[in-house]
Amino acid sequence: MATHRSCALWSYCGRRWSRMMRCCRLSGLCSSWPSDPLGARHLSQEKPATETHFGFETVSEEEKRGKVYHVFESVAKKYDVMNDMMSLGIHRIWKDLLLYKMRPFPGTQLLDVAGGTGDIAFRFLNYVQAQHKGKQRRQLRAQQNLSWEEIAKKYQNEEDPLGGSRVVVCDINKEMLKIGKQKARAQGYKAGLAWVLGDAEELPFDDDKFDVYTIAFGIRNVTHIDQALQEAHRVLKPGGRFLCLEFSQVNNPLISRLYDLYSFQVIPVLGEVIAGDWKSYQYLVESIRQFPSQEEFREMIEDAGFEKVTYESLTSGIVAIHSGFKL
Repeated sequence: MATHRSCALWSYCGRRWSRMMRCCRLSGLCSSWPSDPLGARHLSQEKPATETHFGFETVSEEEKRGKVYHVFESVAKKYDVMNDMMSLGIHRIWKDLLLYKMRPFPGTQLLDVAGGTGDIAFRFLNYVQAQHKGKQRRQLRAQQNLSWEEIAKKYQNEEDPLGGSRVVVCDINKEMLKIGKQKARAQGYKAGLAWVLGDAEELPFDDDKFDVYTIAFGIRNVTHIDQALQEAHRVLKPGGRFLCLEFSQVNNPLISRLYDLYSFQVIPVLGEVIAGDWKSYQYLVESIRQFPSQEEFREMIEDAGFEKVTYESLTSGIVAIHSGFKL
């Protein structure tokens, strides 16, 4: 019995050590994992100059921040067009599936990080508005004795078509936010929408503020993924949900080979032809290969304090939706 317990203990310690070392490699930190959800702030104040990756290139952490900022500053105007071209429009389906998985209800407070051009925010507003209208219609049908005039007045007196829902789009890049605001004005989005310039690693929001946190195709560009996850946990209310849509590892060998060929031989060319920027799209392709696998990222989310962590691979693992709860 003692031998059995000793083996179990060593096995447990081995798993924890392996997980901790992986986190150190990904974040560029060589210290133990901070247990405090506010640890991101402490670490950012006293971190030594360390190296990390920018695609396949090894750079300093400070250099990576500048390079990533320049990439999205450069591609902002053509970002949405390139998303359609690179994914053949499939990114729209992936984002729709993220909303269906979220299933927000009227009154939901959403924080969308790295959401500069507004794709997730606009889908959220459309979804909750449709939900609110459906609820209103059901309530009116239940009141059989209302006259046409009374029904009309109820619709006319509706003050908030979103039922109290709000979305804050937070992005570190001014150009991406600028494009998002232009799209919002052009498409008529006004109510329930705010734009904030902010860093995913040090969010400018109070603790326990949001019901849902989303980040779509953004977390792999963060210098310290662990700190971004801790910040997500901090700003969510108890019971709040973390949702991340990100490129992942393809689980079919044949599709993987075809995907690599398309990624490295076609996407940078599209970037040059459409956006006039080969290097930025070469980086985006390389950054996908540097991102942790589905299982590794699931463990990182758990280490940040989230529970009931799951993921769903889409399109043979080209992307995955990760989910976790602050309980």
